[in-house]
Amino acid sequence: MKKVLMINGSPHQFGCTYTALKEVSDKLNTHGIETDFLYLGKDAIHGCTACGSCYKTGSCVFDDKVNETLESLENYDGVVIGSPVYYAGPNGSLCAFLDRLFYASRGRFANKFAAAVTSCRRMGNTAALDRLNKYFSISKMHIVGSQYWNGVHGNTPEEVKQDLEGMQIMRTLGENMAWLIKSKEAAQHHGVPDPMYAEKRVGTNFIR
Repeated sequence: MKKVLMINGSPHQFGCTYTALKEVSDKLNTHGIETDFLYLGKDAIHGCTACGSCYKTGSCVFDDKVNETLESLENYDGVVIGSPVYYAGPNGSLCAFLDRLFYASRGRFANKFAAAVTSCRRMGNTAALDRLNKYFSISKMHIVGSQYWNGVHGNTPEEVKQDLEGMQIMRTLGENMAWLIKSKEAAQHHGVPDPMYAEKRVGTNFIR
């Protein structure tokens, strides 16, 4: 069974961000793709301290939802990350979580499909999306697009549902992700493997 992880980066479990994620999830479900929701909650999330422990152990030194997520990554074909927009950026707690999650992942995100969605009252969503998409593009993931930038507008879930274009964007995103997941499965069935990344990683430092 194909499955996608929906990460809710809002402190409000069933608020505007959830409303957007749920629309994507519902569309994925219509294609037989299961979805799991991860709500980060309102507790403080520790930022990365650059201790390097994850290089040795494959897990973060702070044993919380980051490690729980790392252990379950192999179960998912894709990830959708949702965030409210604060000062034209994602929620700081979400960024702390993602910094540690992606840094400790050690290639476990490679070849999975990814998308970010944002919720804002009026503006700042494209800057927030840019920040979130950078986690994907540095991790050999395949970023899924929609018919416009992946955002909804409103102060309440009820207002978000009135953003007819925004909700349509979410459904289109779900449709596109479902198609890509199925296309990958079909390719593998016909002997087309995932990219292997055989080249040794090259790092160029500009200060010597």
